[in-house]
Amino acid sequence: MALFEVTLILLLGAVLLAGFARRVGVPYPSLLALAGAAVAFLPFAPKIEIDPQLALALFIAPVLLDAAFDTSPRDLKRYALSLTSLAIVAVILTTAAVAWVGWSFAGLPMTAAIALGAIVAPPDAAAAAAVLGQFRPPRRILAVLQGESLLNDATALLVYRMAVVATVGALAASDVAPTVLLALGSVVAGYLLGRLYLLLTTPVHDAASGTVLQFVGTFGVWLLAERVGLSAIVTMVAYAMTLAQVAPRSMPARNRISSYSVWETAVFVLNVLAFALMGLQAGPILDRLSGESRTEAFALAGLVLLTVIFVRLLWVFFCGTIARNWKAAHPRLIGGSPPQLRGDVLVGWCGMRGLVTLATAFALPINFPARDPIVLTAFCVVLGTLVIQGMTLAPLMRLLNFGVDRSVEEDVSRARVAILQAAIDSLPESRTGAALGVREQYSAALIVAKDSENPQGATEYDELRLRAIEHQRCALQKLRADGVIGDEAYHRLEEEIDWAELDAAPAGRFQPLTT
Repeated sequence: MALFEVTLILLLGAVLLAGFARRVGVPYPSLLALAGAAVAFLPFAPKIEIDPQLALALFIAPVLLDAAFDTSPRDLKRYALSLTSLAIVAVILTTAAVAWVGWSFAGLPMTAAIALGAIVAPPDAAAAAAVLGQFRPPRRILAVLQGESLLNDATALLVYRMAVVATVGALAASDVAPTVLLALGSVVAGYLLGRLYLLLTTPVHDAASGTVLQFVGTFGVWLLAERVGLSAIVTMVAYAMTLAQVAPRSMPARNRISSYSVWETAVFVLNVLAFALMGLQAGPILDRLSGESRTEAFALAGLVLLTVIFVRLLWVFFCGTIARNWKAAHPRLIGGSPPQLRGDVLVGWCGMRGLVTLATAFALPINFPARDPIVLTAFCVVLGTLVIQGMTLAPLMRLLNFGVDRSVEEDVSRARVAILQAAIDSLPESRTGAALGVREQYSAALIVAKDSENPQGATEYDELRLRAIEHQRCALQKLRADGVIGDEAYHRLEEEIDWAELDAAPAGRFQPLTT
């Protein structure tokens, strides 16, 4: 079967799996992992080789940019201690523990074992967020997981790069300090490149060109950083955070709506391709390993899987216990409440691995020592964590019985009241019909916004507009079907009606693909 046909089948299957995952309340990456494992045993599966250097740029750069737009700087500051604990310390501890397992039990060279540890160390918050969003747990937990997913990638990939270079190159201990300075220089470069991108793309107003430039800029920054010897990972994170904070203010509304939809779809497709490619690589790897080597590889995978799960749980429980004891001993020195035990259970169990682990495994050089067992182990860890933890996350949430956290709705209510009041204040004092009509619509929305239970609900005007828009669509379809108007006029009016519906529809009417 041709590669193109296989790709179409994979994408269609992934869409069906995503719909089924929403219905049964499990993260869609869990089902993708199972499907990827099944691909390995397909008799007609094509052989696909991917360039190791291309793998990181193709899969990691877009994911880092997407994660940056989901990360709140306010939450990064507010939960800095928790994020440092998870995104740096936990990653290093996991890397060290897995490296020890690989070195002592499987006989891997130490640098290769460290590379394996860095590959499987960073959890992927996207899988957890797909389930947690349905239960609305405490905002603190979601914020910590989202911030961790961005920062832990940078930590793990930095260690990974150093381990790979030390294995296939000649990284000495004296090179560590220049590497740290290089990381700092990469932060500055990422910020400057982000500002330069915004400056150069400000004149671009059409959605298609703007979206294409976003992809060109993302991949271009990664490749440029590699060419000039900077850390592509750190540069990309700094670049992404710069864009995430500045770009939305300067981007036209139409471009923004189009861009968010395209990027969500792109990340979904990358997940599908990553799991499929890993499955396609797992088959030949199993064929190359002898019976005894295969048994040893699966034993290593099982030990590493248990290690990554328990190291995270133990570290989260340890940090939570320390925080609670410190708060009890010094109640006046520390503001806020420490994490609860059930919060530790949830955060500790949200350790599913995903796209970053798959991509870094792809990126190992072909001549890397013990590459086949390492790649197979990475795939088994992703599959194991997504199945064991991902599919039990919803029952765990019900068991922990968190109260519904409405802090986001309260923030939305406060902000929406303020912006609606600003709109009302800006209207002229004239008593013309137009001014009165607009003022009445904003006043109706203001009443809704003051309800923190549902601050973005539909007003009476919105409901009437949506009903009218439905009739508009029927009339437009009839005009086209009867040949009264041509396709160009039809599509222009269709776009106008689409924007009107987006404006009138209450929040939550249009659900993202992955939740």
